[in-house]
Parts: sequence; structure tokens; C-alpha cells
Amino acid sequence: MALPTAAPERQLKHRRSIDVRVYARGNGLWEVDAHLSDIKTRDATLAGQVRHAGDPIHDMLLRLVVDEAFNILEAGSETRWMPYPGHCDDLGDAYGALVGLNLLQGFRAAVRERLGGVLGCTHLTEMTQVLPTAVVQAFAGEVLDTREDNASGRQPFQLDRCHALRTDGPAVRTFYPRWYRALPVPGTPIDGPAR
Repeated sequence: MALPTAAPERQLKHRRSIDVRVYARGNGLWEVDAHLSDIKTRDATLAGQVRHAGDPIHDMLLRLVVDEAFNILEAGSETRWMPYPGHCDDLGDAYGALVGLNLLQGFRAAVRERLGGVLGCTHLTEMTQVLPTAVVQAFAGEVLDTREDNASGRQPFQLDRCHALRTDGPAVRTFYPRWYRALPVPGTPIDGPAR
């Protein structure tokens, strides 16, 4: 489906930004900073106070410390701007509940279980959902061997993890020919000819 055409008369009313930055500490550990901000283009009344256009409605930071096996060793959050001061930031160490999770093994479901609904902040919890793929991108080529001719003899990490890089697809046939696996022709026995 093509991208819908933007209306020439449209007016920006709200901007949400999510920025994820991954830093190498140099000791096999990595810091993941996920930042969310919401900004309106008009004044808004929140909890009886006027928030002026351009001032954040939300400004939140979630930080994880992860190892090169994608395990979360430390986690915490800070809410700098919020609609309900004294309430939105009354989470204590809730996001410490991420410690012990692995970003690639049931992470999203475990986050919903530990921090979904009233157990956490809607915005911080929602932001966690982009972290696994952001860390994979940071690790690609440094921690994860993504080369076609890698020395390990194992299939590159990224193959069979999305539509474009499925091992029976044209991108893999072109860029990772060693790992290309053609689909069986319908009607051809998979285990060889019938006897």
C-alpha cells in the first residue's frame, strides 16, 4: 500500500519523539538510553496548570545496562516533565523490574506482565517495546556477526528475522547466497523421490 498523501492544509498539533541511544562502556557492558517527549503546539491545561505551547507534556528517560548476551543488569527511569507531578513520578523503582530480563527472550511479554497497566507508566512501558531491535542494531557488526562469510560457520544473525531477509527470498539469494534456501517446488517430495 502506498503512503497516503499528506493534506496541504494539515496543521501540526502534537509531536511525540522517541530517541534511543546505545553506548558501549568498553567493558562488555552497554548503556541503553531511551528518551520520550510529547510536545503540543498549543497551550494545554493539565492538573489545573497551564502548560505552554512548546513546553513538554512528557519528558522521560529510561536507562538500561545490558551485557553482550542481551541480559538486563541494571534499569531505572526518570520523569522530568509529566502531566501530574507527584503522581506520575511516584513509581519508585518500578523499572528496576526489568533487571534479569533478556531483550531477545520473551522480553515484550515479560514487560507487560511486570509493568503493564497500573504497575507502571503507560509511556515508559510502551517505549520498552522498541528496545530489543535498537540494541540489535547497535550490536550488529560489533557483537553480532552479520557477515555472509562469517568465520563461525553460523547463519548471520539477521537472517529469517524479517520478510526481506528470509532465507528463501531474493535479498538472501543476492547478498547471502551461502545461506539461501529455495522453497521446495509444490509436488516435489521434500525427502527425495518416492520409492
